[in-house]
Amino acid sequence: MSRAPLTCQQVVELVTHYLEGRLPDAERDRFEAHLAVCEGCQAYLEQMRALVDELGRLPEIAPSPALEADLLAAFRDWRGGRP
Repeated sequence: MSRAPLTCQQVVELVTHYLEGRLPDAERDRFEAHLAVCEGCQAYLEQMRALVDELGRLPEIAPSPALEADLLAAFRDWRGGRP
């Protein structure tokens, strides 16, 4: 069964899964087929790779106890009080 080529929008939506190696083989093949003919998406993929690389170089900073408590409370409120 033949699947339609991916659009640029679909490539944008799938780029994280692609970079993490989480696309199924058939979807990865469609992704790479699109990249082979789309310079804009090639550039976007390289920008995302560079961003991931730069973010990986940032030091991990733990939130203060007060900020952590505020975030957990906001998350509980967002989930309707469920733990």
